[in-house]
Amino acid sequence: MKFLLITVCMFTMAFFFDPWTPLVFWIGVLLLQLLFSHINWKKWFLFMLPFFITAFGYFWTTLVFAEAQSGTVIWTLGRLEITVSQLDHALSLSFRVLAFSSLSLLFALTTNPVTFILSLMQQLKLSPKIAYGVMVGYQFLPVLKDEFVQIGQAQRLRGVAREKNALQRLLGIRRVLIPMLAGAVRKAERAAFAMEARGFIGERRSSYYHVISIGKVDLAMSVMFLFVLILSCTNHLWFGLY
Repeated sequence: MKFLLITVCMFTMAFFFDPWTPLVFWIGVLLLQLLFSHINWKKWFLFMLPFFITAFGYFWTTLVFAEAQSGTVIWTLGRLEITVSQLDHALSLSFRVLAFSSLSLLFALTTNPVTFILSLMQQLKLSPKIAYGVMVGYQFLPVLKDEFVQIGQAQRLRGVAREKNALQRLLGIRRVLIPMLAGAVRKAERAAFAMEARGFIGERRSSYYHVISIGKVDLAMSVMFLFVLILSCTNHLWFGLY
């Protein structure tokens, strides 16, 4: 349900080009996170930092490099004249980046990946072949990270010199990636054999050991999300913004 709600919110925000709608929606998402989630805000800020920089980049480049716009000039910097419409477009793009990134982070930081895949399989009828394939691939990510470090250390023990500059290090990654990917293929093959040995043939089950159901908390959060979305889309009625 959370995935569908976030998808609906993103599609809806894509059709609003004024700066106030994404701003109100971004503030609403932040309030929901602040009041009803237990996320690590230090981690949240670190993840959001690139998006803050991107939003500022959109804001500045839209002001400086946008086509000449007619309208009231509100700011002059040398030959650069900023009109009201340019400022609105710049703010709209920036707030949209912040709103979308906050929504994505809210989903990523408050969702258990295994529960999400099970929910897709049970409620949206995702094929078990795709669902279990994604789940196994996700479980392999920490293993691949450890293997990347171990293969690099093993190569250095065998006398492979550490590259001096960043370009050489980047090109030298292939010496680690090739054996790592070969090992990943062998692991994937063993996992597939193990699943087939336990009776997995890719058919949809009629019952599950871990049933994912929609509860009252999900419905309450859905109502709050829809309230924030509707409030954002109708901000001109409530706040007189426009």
